[in-house]
Amino acid sequence: MRHASLIPHPAGPCPNLLGIDVRVAVQPGGELALTYTLSGAVSGLVIPGPTTPDRRDALWRHTCFEAFIMAGDGPGYREFNFSPSGEWAAYAFQGYRDGSPLEPAPKPTLVCRAGDSALELEARLTRAVLPPGARLHLGLSAVLEHTNGTLSYWALRHPVDKPDFHHTGGFVLELERA
Repeated sequence: MRHASLIPHPAGPCPNLLGIDVRVAVQPGGELALTYTLSGAVSGLVIPGPTTPDRRDALWRHTCFEAFIMAGDGPGYREFNFSPSGEWAAYAFQGYRDGSPLEPAPKPTLVCRAGDSALELEARLTRAVLPPGARLHLGLSAVLEHTNGTLSYWALRHPVDKPDFHHTGGFVLELERA
C-alpha cells in the first residue's frame, strides 16, 4: 500500500482544511483501491448527496476526487472521476486532452463516509479498466466546491501555473501492477 498527500494549487488556497491523504493499493487480482481522506472543516464544503450511482460527465464542477493513470511513458492515459454522490466518470485519452468516454467501463465500487471533520471516499477499479502495462504512473487529485461558490484544486503536484490535472508532470506516483 502506498500513501500520498494532495496539496492545494497556489492560485486557490483552501482555508480550514488540514489536507487530503490518499491510500493506494493493488489488490489480489489486479483491482486498484483508492481511498481519499479529506480532513478539516467539511461544513465549509458543498458535498453532493447520495443519488443513483450513474455515469455522469462534468463531475469536476463540484466536489469530486480524480485519478489519472498512465502506463509506462504514455502518451495515453485514463481518467476516473468519483463523486461523493456515487456518480462516476471514466475516459480514455490517446494523448494530452485527446480523449473520449472509456468503453466499456464497468461501474467502480464507491463508498463515501462523511462527518463534521472528515470525508472519506473509497473507490475500487477493476483490472480491466486500467491501462495495460506493468508500471503505472498516477496523478491523484480532487476538486473541492466551497460554500462560498469557489473551487479549490488539489493534486500530488501542480506542474503549471493554472490547475491542470491532465498535465503528465503531475502523474508522479509510480505503482507496480500485480
